[in-house]
Amino acid sequence: MTADAALAGWTRGEFAAEGITHPTLRRGSGPGVIVVHEVPGITPTVVRFAEDVVDAGFTVVMPLLVGGVGRPPSPRYIASSFAKVCISREFTTLATGRSSPVVAWLRALARDVHASCGGPGVGAVGMCFSGGFALGMMLDDATVAPVLSQPSLPFAIGRRRGADLGLDADEAARVARRAAAGCSVLGLRFDRDRLVGDRFATLRRLLGDAFVGVEYPSAAASDHAVLTEQRRDDAVRRVVAFLRERLGAAGH
Repeated sequence: MTADAALAGWTRGEFAAEGITHPTLRRGSGPGVIVVHEVPGITPTVVRFAEDVVDAGFTVVMPLLVGGVGRPPSPRYIASSFAKVCISREFTTLATGRSSPVVAWLRALARDVHASCGGPGVGAVGMCFSGGFALGMMLDDATVAPVLSQPSLPFAIGRRRGADLGLDADEAARVARRAAAGCSVLGLRFDRDRLVGDRFATLRRLLGDAFVGVEYPSAAASDHAVLTEQRRDDAVRRVVAFLRERLGAAGH
């Protein structure tokens, strides 16, 4: 898929906040959902998932944090984007008990999307390196439907990092209070995905019954991208149902 083909029907823009600016793609109508791509970028399968969410009755905004649009994954492309994530100051890749600076930017984006779309709030779908960002976006009341698909930051090198949620103690307490007040969190992963580490166990301890963790059997040890490259259609339907429950879109 060429970049132009991937962008058909999508409106280009950019959003600046917190000293950070990134391009955005927007499409659809109804309550807002922010779809944050995985490494290496907004691939054709990310676009396919985002279009499924649009078709379900939502306005989707996709920020481009690294890589490009419409380019399929390849070993070289993945390595290049991975290296950019590792060296960028926007992403905390190894340190525990800290949120990535880009989360504050995503929270500002969520407030902006909520203001333009209305409704009870916005949904946030993070994947892989961005999976945990949806949890950090819960620090603002604007995010009412957070979805964590294979959350992988900080990189699970060792048990401590593999259990870390990318939040400091105060942030974790605020997220727990929002969950206790009724903000559910949906998590998705393949059961043999080592990149996720023990984060689902940490989420269950922090959020209790407010965390809905769904684990799919791995067909191969390399299975990772639940909504995209190793797409599970039942997982996509689960996400759409969760978004409808929380945001109230009627669908098409």
